[in-house]
Amino acid sequence: MARTLIHAPKAARAGEIIEIRAMIAHPMETGQRMGVNGTMIPRAIINRFVCTYGGEVVFSADLHPAVSANPFLSFCVVATQSGVLAFAWTEDTGEVHVATTDITVT
Repeated sequence: MARTLIHAPKAARAGEIIEIRAMIAHPMETGQRMGVNGTMIPRAIINRFVCTYGGEVVFSADLHPAVSANPFLSFCVVATQSGVLAFAWTEDTGEVHVATTDITVT
């Protein structure tokens, strides 16, 4: 499983705008390079990122081969309720890497 790093506040006030930062350690292989044995290295990229807050999508992005290895995303959301922030990165193969963090809203 790929390593994920999430930076989000543990607590916020209702209506506060909070910054969320998410990164996944992933090589993002484009499929256009030759390996050491002269064969093409197969494409293996994260092609979709989705963040949900309280079960609703608050941010999503489609990623393409030009994105660097270990893609980093930063975005803001409004803290409305205590709940779970869930992050999902989907690879070309269909494999999904998931991370979650809780936020308490007062």
